[in-house]
Amino acid sequence: MFQSSTFLETRGLCKSYGSGETRQNVLRSMDLSVGKGEFCVLLGPSGSGKSTLLNIIGGIDQCDSGSVTLEGRQLTGLSPALLTRYRREELGYVFQTYNLIGNLTAKENIEVGEYLSRDPLDLGELISVLGLEDHKGKLPSQLSGGQQQRVSIGRAIIKNPSLLLCDEPTGALDYETSKEILQLIQDVNRKYGTTVIMVTHNEAIQNMADHVIRLRDGQVRSDRMNAERLSAMELEW
Repeated sequence: MFQSSTFLETRGLCKSYGSGETRQNVLRSMDLSVGKGEFCVLLGPSGSGKSTLLNIIGGIDQCDSGSVTLEGRQLTGLSPALLTRYRREELGYVFQTYNLIGNLTAKENIEVGEYLSRDPLDLGELISVLGLEDHKGKLPSQLSGGQQQRVSIGRAIIKNPSLLLCDEPTGALDYETSKEILQLIQDVNRKYGTTVIMVTHNEAIQNMADHVIRLRDGQVRSDRMNAERLSAMELEW
């Protein structure tokens, strides 16, 4: 079970694109907090601000105003060098597209993340957890979509990040493979105590989370904790 201390917090977070008549307010004074070790799901339709919020938390995009703090440390306004250090040392990021290096094996792709860390997880143990022992010598082109996403997760988590951000990680996968990947992320959360924030539009995924935050039109519409959470393999949609 997750710890209760506040880990990540946003206050008054605003973000817009364009100007004048074309200006679009994507985040509107968004306040939220996530506890250390939580599995948090951000739910909402397209255009609700989910991915923009994730990118600001991940230091990929900048907010117009407001603040993001991680364990009490202010992230907004950091220099490019300090943002790079934050992404390198604190974050793992899993995308819908796998973004693997085509001429490296599965093991070597995971090692790319290992080289970025001062305190990486044990590579052999992680490959076993990922179910990739029989595939670690294969190139991405020799792997299924689900196997490639496992490698992508391995590359993110080998760094031993305090925060794992997942942006629609099963969006390109079939039903059964999606559940396997969700189970793997849930296992990572439980085994390593990694705080997970996952963006999804899939309503069923909320049932495996500790914390569910629903967004609409750039604002938090509901924020609740699950009294019980299902395993990913129990989900149906």
